Amino acid sequence: MVVEVGNERATAPPGRLRALTASALVIGVLTGCSSEYDADDVRYATGYGSHRPLAVVGYPSTGSLGITQEVVWQLADGNAGELAGLGDDYTVNAHEKTAENWIAAFRKGAGGKVTAEFYDEGSVRQTVVLYFHDTGQMKDIQVRVIGGGDKDRWRVVMDEPDPAQAGTPLPWVPKSPGELGSRIVR
Repeated sequence: MVVEVGNERATAPPGRLRALTASALVIGVLTGCSSEYDADDVRYATGYGSHRPLAVVGYPSTGSLGITQEVVWQLADGNAGELAGLGDDYTVNAHEKTAENWIAAFRKGAGGKVTAEFYDEGSVRQTVVLYFHDTGQMKDIQVRVIGGGDKDRWRVVMDEPDPAQAGTPLPWVPKSPGELGSRIVR
């Protein structure tokens, strides 16, 4: 497909062009129609249009799904600063090192097919297991609501500064999505 911008002509793959067009449309809607959208909303819309869809098992809330998608996108992009910025307010001292460890361990898998299984009820916190199909890896994360202002923010617990801890799933994590019926059995 040939695209003309001003006097310039470029060739773009059809799938990539559709993703860019969808991103531009979403950003335009978010920024042009209301002052209620902020930089987080625009960043999310951009990420949504430029990454593979996430397969989902279980029952996420809108917020737990959104933060989980952003974690996978930042892993795939290898963006430690953005990933660390998704961390909660309680484990701030470990965000940067945890982000680096997670990217080193899971970047390759995050670039392929990923399934996220959401465990138990997710109104204020949720356990999520990420299954990276291309590499056969698994990663459990905890996401939670951080209140403040007029908008709740979902963030991820990032307290794994030890590379061995970051790359090892908890013992209860099943080998494939759905084995526990999206319920943690303790």
